[in-house]
Amino acid sequence: MTDARLRHGRVSLALSFFVQGVTFALLVTRIPAIQDRYGISDGMLPLFLAAVPVLAGVGSVLSEKLVARVWPGTLLRWSQPVVLLALLGVGAGDAVWQLWLSLAMFGLGVGTLDASMNMLGVSLQRAYGRSIILGFHAAFSLGGIAGASLAWVGAHWHLALVVSYLPVVVVLLPAALLGSRWYADVRQETGAAGGVGSAGSGEGDSGGGGTPVAFKFLLPLCLVMAFAYIGDSTVSNWSAKYLQDVLGGSEELATVPYNAYMVTTLLGRAVGDLGVRRFGPVAVVRCGALLAGAGFAVVAVAPGAWVGIAGFTMLGLGLCVIVPQTFAAAGRLASGERGAAASDAAVARLNVFNYVGFLVGSPLVGALGDAWSYRGAMLVPMVMVLVTLVYARSFGVEPDRYGGGHERPRAVDVG
Repeated sequence: MTDARLRHGRVSLALSFFVQGVTFALLVTRIPAIQDRYGISDGMLPLFLAAVPVLAGVGSVLSEKLVARVWPGTLLRWSQPVVLLALLGVGAGDAVWQLWLSLAMFGLGVGTLDASMNMLGVSLQRAYGRSIILGFHAAFSLGGIAGASLAWVGAHWHLALVVSYLPVVVVLLPAALLGSRWYADVRQETGAAGGVGSAGSGEGDSGGGGTPVAFKFLLPLCLVMAFAYIGDSTVSNWSAKYLQDVLGGSEELATVPYNAYMVTTLLGRAVGDLGVRRFGPVAVVRCGALLAGAGFAVVAVAPGAWVGIAGFTMLGLGLCVIVPQTFAAAGRLASGERGAAASDAAVARLNVFNYVGFLVGSPLVGALGDAWSYRGAMLVPMVMVLVTLVYARSFGVEPDRYGGGHERPRAVDVG
């Protein structure tokens, strides 16, 4: 694959991450408006919110099966329009059954989209021979900030949901379809299932020739992924309430922690690849876990609102590196002699635990806060994130033919 082809593939994939960041933020930040539009009670709202990650997990599982027959770039090319149109459906409907249908499309599409985007990100990183995957997730964070800003505009001017969503879909849908022309699918470019350098290896062209990695070898990374998203969902769902009710901040100040978290997530991911190339993935993940753990500790003991904001800021810098590096580590572990097909399947399987963490995090903190205290509840995701330190060596292993791994002697993140 030529250098120009790789560069075009990298830019087009970054655009897809950005579009997904905008789309997801526009949905989750307008939940109160969605609730009002469809007349959903507070008791029913959790069912609607849980439907998206549950169906996203189903979509990710289906992606693991589909990549045996369809290139990940093809899945991404057609799942992104589904997600954008589902968002528009949420804004345009007026009956609860229409909302259920739109959310079902959104959930299934997001699961397929997240899995296929990260499959392509891992394969591109392998082709580049150095860490680039954090840059893709930085594009997602930038999209999230843009989407949240557009949502604020819609709420500030009291725009109907369809009025807020329609211009975004009109702009982003053709942009995503146009950008998809330049996806650099390494398996398709080499004409073999085994990935870079595997042409002529004797594997079938269907993409299913790779031997799947045993789940027990992926389990540490699955746990890390779930714990990271428990931490992330804690910030997104509870930071405003915690700052206002526990730390005595004003209603306006309560909006600052999540914004600070998003900005530091973007900054950390923007420079994170340089850190991985210089110090290696193990060191970067360890530093991220320690910084995130310290952030939760600061939040738990904060005497006032500004110290709490500092803690949430630390959380953004710490958590932001863990998820992208978990995808990269799963791809490395499953590839090699197993080939890119096994890497894609491992990424899809790992992606399910993204939604597990999202589902568990918010109810867990809420239940602990009601039964014990919200300060004490912050210590639970802190401990979970720090468990990453136990499994940090899993981020620096290469596969061997027997399904285990050995620690990679080089510090740089190469495929």
